[in-house]
Amino acid sequence: MSGDLTSKRISVRGVVQGVGFRPFVYRLAHEHGLTGWVLNHSGGVEIEVEGPPAALAAFLHDLEAQAPPLARIEGLEVTEAPLAGYTAFEIRHSVAEAGRYQLISPDIATCPDCLRELFDPADRRYRYPFTNCTNCGPRFTIIADIPYDRPLTTMRDFVMCPQCQAEYDDPLDRRFHAQPNACPVCGPHLWLVPGPRFRVSGSNLEPENLKPFGLSAPADASAEALRAKPGTDDVIAHAVQLLQSGAILAIKGLGGFHLACDATNEAAVRTLRERKGRPAKPLAVMMATLDEVRQHCQVSEEEERLLTSPQCPIVLLPWKPESSVSRLVAPRNNYLGVMLPYTPLHHVLLREAGRPLVMTSGNLSEEPIARDNDEALRRLGHLADVFLMHNRDIYARYDDSVWFVPRIGDGEGSFRNPHSAIRIPQPIRRSRGYAPFPIKLPFKMRQILACGAELKNTFCLTREEYAFLSQHIGDLENLETLEHFESTIELYKRLFRIKPQIVAYDMHPDYLSTKYARSAIRNPQSAIAVQHHHAHIASCLADNGWTEEDGPVIGVAWDGTGYGTDGRIWGGEFLVADYRRFRRAGHLEYLPMPGGEAAIHNPYRLALGYLYALTGGFPSLPWLAEVSEEEGRIIRQQVDQEINCPLTSAGGRLFDAVAALLGVRRRITYEGQAAVELEMAASTSNLQPPTSNFQLPVYPFHIDEEEDRKIVRLRELFEALMAEWQQGVGAGEMAYRFHVTVAEMMETMCERIAGETGLRTVALSGGCFQNRLLLALTVPRLQEAGFHVLLHRQVPCNDGGISLGQAVIAHFAVGDHDEVR
Repeated sequence: MSGDLTSKRISVRGVVQGVGFRPFVYRLAHEHGLTGWVLNHSGGVEIEVEGPPAALAAFLHDLEAQAPPLARIEGLEVTEAPLAGYTAFEIRHSVAEAGRYQLISPDIATCPDCLRELFDPADRRYRYPFTNCTNCGPRFTIIADIPYDRPLTTMRDFVMCPQCQAEYDDPLDRRFHAQPNACPVCGPHLWLVPGPRFRVSGSNLEPENLKPFGLSAPADASAEALRAKPGTDDVIAHAVQLLQSGAILAIKGLGGFHLACDATNEAAVRTLRERKGRPAKPLAVMMATLDEVRQHCQVSEEEERLLTSPQCPIVLLPWKPESSVSRLVAPRNNYLGVMLPYTPLHHVLLREAGRPLVMTSGNLSEEPIARDNDEALRRLGHLADVFLMHNRDIYARYDDSVWFVPRIGDGEGSFRNPHSAIRIPQPIRRSRGYAPFPIKLPFKMRQILACGAELKNTFCLTREEYAFLSQHIGDLENLETLEHFESTIELYKRLFRIKPQIVAYDMHPDYLSTKYARSAIRNPQSAIAVQHHHAHIASCLADNGWTEEDGPVIGVAWDGTGYGTDGRIWGGEFLVADYRRFRRAGHLEYLPMPGGEAAIHNPYRLALGYLYALTGGFPSLPWLAEVSEEEGRIIRQQVDQEINCPLTSAGGRLFDAVAALLGVRRRITYEGQAAVELEMAASTSNLQPPTSNFQLPVYPFHIDEEEDRKIVRLRELFEALMAEWQQGVGAGEMAYRFHVTVAEMMETMCERIAGETGLRTVALSGGCFQNRLLLALTVPRLQEAGFHVLLHRQVPCNDGGISLGQAVIAHFAVGDHDEVR
């Protein structure tokens, strides 16, 4: 019979561990009557199968066509193998191989099967907050090293009970080798800990129980509730009661702690904001079901797909006026950041709370999210009333991801053409559910570490065709975030077996990421400085699978800050760029920032500095009464004498100055606030979008040719704004026309650059393109002008995507990519 048999050795690369791939192979082999084996190794999955040729062919077809939902096959190599005479098909133990690596699954939201068990009173995991299987649950956040086996995860200390072990050992069970597998008998459990703010009048808690914490308890809390037996329903029930009564809870989740409160309770939201020192920045809200989301927000098909995806990100949705969610959750904003529950704990909490809950990162302004129990008590003790903790350790900090879906071409903004509507989901923060899955590039890369930017930091490690963009790290402005940055780099280097040959970094000499990069490499020739806006455009190109052969593009890079090659602050840039080089073809004219950082935090200083530089004086404005004569004198002096008054060409600063000028926002408490509120003000405009971009009214501006570049001059724009203000035109209408003018500015500059270069592809990048209205106005008019427009799809257009561009530029800076091995 051996003459009728053949044997194949199959190597599978991709996300094929921790996603039920081996039991899938096992079942598939049995279905096709094949013998042999399957095992995990440090580089992926290895299979050897024997059987009739037709059965083997069907097996190979189904291996890709029917792969588990969370598996991502990146490569499949099939070779002939000698017949071994196997009598059965088996799953073998994992094999560690030095130097090999594998792709690792991100953490995945609770699957439908686990959700059914969670709410089935007859199931042994009923309401168990750590229910999971091979199709869902923690992955990246619990892994210390590969191969992905329980001893190398934070579940190593939990010995499975006989029932869980039987599931784990059964290849036909969906929990076969599910490393986080657990149940109420043998797995992690919850408990409540009162925080320092937990107060009583007539406590019924014994003092000796509180003494170790130096805490007290609230009047309405019972001793039994706070000392509930771990894992019992009492813990969640009491947490729900506390939330319903207006308390703020610190809740340990997948990648760290959330701060939670009742989103419909204005007093609770106000208290959370006061404690967190976050007076205005929008907070995220979690809702129990998609139907509940629809009660509060408009939801498109694309937004629904994001909300219900295995990644389960926060999605910014149009907020309905009749929503009961407190407007303090997102003040002066038309959009609400909403996510669905993505862990069993969240599902139970939300269903029993019966209302939306604020779920914001457990930290202070851009510090790392609190991860460990002791750390949370130390760092969040002044923020939370009570801590809902568990004893499954977290290895990697992991913030929630944030996305939005711009409505381009179907009525939002200025352009209505339903036949060419564009709804490309855009990431604002790429973290939980996405990292550490890599961006696949159309060329092979050297092993490179790119250290990213100062704000919204991510780093990027590359090898072969993969760019491993880290989860959101935060703003590199304090020691805690720097330590998070450094430790996560080491984790990625270990998991993906990367030893960087090159380190790329931002040109800004004072960034902590720059200082780290320079200290991380011994050979100075292997440390490559990358201009900020070149990195933005390269990131957009890589995001779209652009090859070197595709050639240069017109890059429009608009943001708030980026260190330029002339030592000035760039940010309103029009580049001719590819991966190897860029030319600054044009930019906004340089204007002063009186006081430097003070102008960023106080946009009225920008407005006054711009007006004084452009017109020679301060016009009569109602809010000028708030500016003292002394401060006005200092601002004029700073501009005249160039004292602590850097020059900027940044588009983000232009938005800030106009927001202040129109009285929309003169001081900010979070990055981008003035620009966000200017966009929101524009939505109140009475201007009705016509059917063509070119019918929209614009403010005047002109473009000067200077040497090898074009300069956008803004004096006429500001004079027109002042004239309309004095005529009593509303701020909303002026904000809308300003957005239209910026879109016109971008299209005009691209047309002129295209006329000189022949380029017809435009890449849009930089934080300004998180503005839905700006996208809705700009993209269609560029398309009508015959341009092919590239937008971000996988990584943020803001500084969270910078590291990808840095890595690719550094790769091409050191020679031809064909030399990569």
